[in-house]
Amino acid sequence: MSVHTLTEQLADVLQQHGWMLATAESCTGGLIAANCTDLSGSSNWFERGFVTYSNEAKHEMLGVDSALIAEHGAVSQEVVAQMVLGALRHSRAQVALATSGIAGPTGGSADKPVGTVWFAWATPSDSGPTIDAESAWVKTECLHFAGDRAAIRKAAVQHAIHMLVELLSNRSR
Repeated sequence: MSVHTLTEQLADVLQQHGWMLATAESCTGGLIAANCTDLSGSSNWFERGFVTYSNEAKHEMLGVDSALIAEHGAVSQEVVAQMVLGALRHSRAQVALATSGIAGPTGGSADKPVGTVWFAWATPSDSGPTIDAESAWVKTECLHFAGDRAAIRKAAVQHAIHMLVELLSNRSR
């Protein structure tokens, strides 16, 4: 399914609930926000996007603990989970997603090869809609994508949006 179609589905499910989305992007560099705002009327459901490519930006804009970055690295479950919660805390959104990864062609290691991407999604808790990041429901996932830099980033954008549609659709039932 195309990213455009997935984004339309995301728009529909967010609008059904009256929820807004915030994004916190590192390796995708704002591509998720760009796909969202490509749709006319996105201001009805897209609240804001944070492009936090540097470690300093993750700390300053999202409140990610610098010690956590130093201990686990920017491309880690711990950091992406703090990124997604930071996006909620620093916005008026009820739903957020975050990405941090290694798009290459350089920057990979044995532990974190090129193509490694961590994702996090935060949605209102089962107790009802909330903008309180402390009571949000959070899911994290790590995937490895093949290809060049453009292919890895494209795959990460598609997966991030697809999974958010799935998570919101499943939580709506």
